[in-house]
Amino acid sequence: MRVTDLYISGLGTYLPEAVSVEQAVAEGLYPELEAELHELGGAAVAGDTPAPEMALYAAQHAFKRCGRRPTDLDLLLYVATWHQGPEGWLPHSYLQRHLTGGGMTASEIHLGCNGMFSALELAVGHLRAESGRRAALLVAADNYGTPMTDRWRMGPGYICGDAASALVLTKDEGFAQLAAVRSATVPEAEELHRGAEPLFPPGILDGRGLDFGRRNEEYRQRSRSDGGGTLALFTIQQRLTEVIDATLADAGITVGDLTRVAFMNYARDIVEQRCMVPLDLPLEKSTWEFGRTIGHCGASDQILSLDHLVTTGRLGPGDHMLLLGTGPGVTLSCAVVKMLSAPPWAA
Repeated sequence: MRVTDLYISGLGTYLPEAVSVEQAVAEGLYPELEAELHELGGAAVAGDTPAPEMALYAAQHAFKRCGRRPTDLDLLLYVATWHQGPEGWLPHSYLQRHLTGGGMTASEIHLGCNGMFSALELAVGHLRAESGRRAALLVAADNYGTPMTDRWRMGPGYICGDAASALVLTKDEGFAQLAAVRSATVPEAEELHRGAEPLFPPGILDGRGLDFGRRNEEYRQRSRSDGGGTLALFTIQQRLTEVIDATLADAGITVGDLTRVAFMNYARDIVEQRCMVPLDLPLEKSTWEFGRTIGHCGASDQILSLDHLVTTGRLGPGDHMLLLGTGPGVTLSCAVVKMLSAPPWAA
C-alpha cells in the first residue's frame, strides 16, 4: 500500500536495563554454546513492571516529543504478543484512563511480532476514512518475565527482551513520512508455530508454556516425510522477497536507496541469511548491532530500532529505512519510512 499523506510526528520507548549474555550464562540461564553460536549480547529485563505501565511510559514519551495532546487522538491501537494483565481485561483501556481519554476508537491487536505492521495498515485506513480524523497512537508492550515463559530459551536464534514502543501517526506533517506498508501470509506454514500441540484446551491453561523452539522442531519432524515443511519454508522466503519488492515499488524506491534496514532482533546468522543477503546489502546496514544488546522485544523491535537511529542522528533528511518482520501465521510484513527532517530531540 502506497502512502503519501501520513507522517510520524512522535516516537516513544520504554527500554529497561539489559542483562548481559555473560551474566545469563554464568547463572545457568543461557547455554554457553548458544551464546558462542548466535553472538547475542543481552536482553532487556523489566522485572515486575507491568506491560501496560511500560506502554503508558512509551506513549507519554512520544507525546512529549511531538507536542500533540493525547486527548486529540482519533484512534488507539495496542499491540501485544504476551499476556498483559487479568484475563478478560483490555489493556488499551488503561492507557485511555491514564492518558488519552475515551473519545476515540480503541482496540487491542494480537498478531504476534508483526502486530505493529498491522496497526500501521489499520491506522492508515482509519485516518483516511474521514477527513476530520487527524492522528492515531500505536503502542506495543510486553514483559516476558512471567511463569510459562523462559526468555533465554523461547526460540531458536533469539532471546526475548522486555520493552514498549509508541508511534504517533498523523495527517499533519511530522519528521518522517510513512511511504509504504504491506503484509502477506503463508497459511500453509501455520503449523510452524503450533507444532504438535492440540488446539483445545489452550496450552497456557493446561500447563504448557510458550516454546517456539520445541514447536518448530515438532513441525519439521512431522513434515519431514512428505517434504511439506521444506516447501513451506521455501515459500516463506520467496514470499518475503515478493513483499519487500512490492513495498519498495509502492514507496517509489529501490534497494539501493535504503539507508538502513530493521529486521527482528535475532542472531547474526538469521539476520544475514533471511534479511540482508536476499537484499544484497551488508550487515552494517542492518540494526543488528543495536538489536543484539536488547533481545527480541516482541512487536517493538523495528520501532525501537527506528527510534535509536533517529535519536542518535544516524538517520537524516532524505534517508529511507526499511522495517521488516515475520510472525506466526506465517505473516510477512514490510514498511518504508522516509526521513523529512531531524526532530528537535535527535542528536
